[in-house]
Amino acid sequence: MTGLIGRKLGMTQIYNAEGNVVPVTVVQTGPCIVVQKKEMASDGYTALQVGFGVKKAQRVNKAARGHMAKAGKGAFEFLREFRLDDVSQYEVGQEIKVENLFKVGDRIDVSGISKGHGFTGVIKRWSFAGFPGSHGTHEYFRHGGSIGNRSYPGRVRKGKKMAGHWGNEQVSTQNLEVIDIRPDENLMLVRGAVPGAKQGVVILHPAIKR
Repeated sequence: MTGLIGRKLGMTQIYNAEGNVVPVTVVQTGPCIVVQKKEMASDGYTALQVGFGVKKAQRVNKAARGHMAKAGKGAFEFLREFRLDDVSQYEVGQEIKVENLFKVGDRIDVSGISKGHGFTGVIKRWSFAGFPGSHGTHEYFRHGGSIGNRSYPGRVRKGKKMAGHWGNEQVSTQNLEVIDIRPDENLMLVRGAVPGAKQGVVILHPAIKR
């Protein structure tokens, strides 16, 4: 298995073996249920479709309800696919536990939707310095300044740092450390900046770059 679905519950702090305080993010990592097995013969690739989160059956359309019913665990709030080479060792309806994939001390990559900050200016969005507070500056303190030339290129280049919507986008944080795993509660304690707001859904993968 190459990953799990989780939910960011919030932050707290614990004491490690040396007696030092460690700030951690609590991630609920289950139960994650195998909903579908993608196989080379029928789908052209191999992967597992995993369901996470409880959802009322009447809030799911009939097609999705019939698809999820094959797992025999009710309706799920989220479905995600994880690519892997061999799916024969998994069965539809099987629960994938966090202790089977991760252990204390592992490094993981976490993906999620970052917090949305609405429409913001260049100082808050891009950390621009702004203009001097005196020496002739008049009503131009938090502006971005020039955005291009006249005849060439005669336009604003793509990717120019300007005011706009900040946040609420897919981001990944790499090389976070697993501090503790509590299998009875399906919880993982992670040290590092887990993206997103509380109750946000995140995807946990083993770290690609150590």
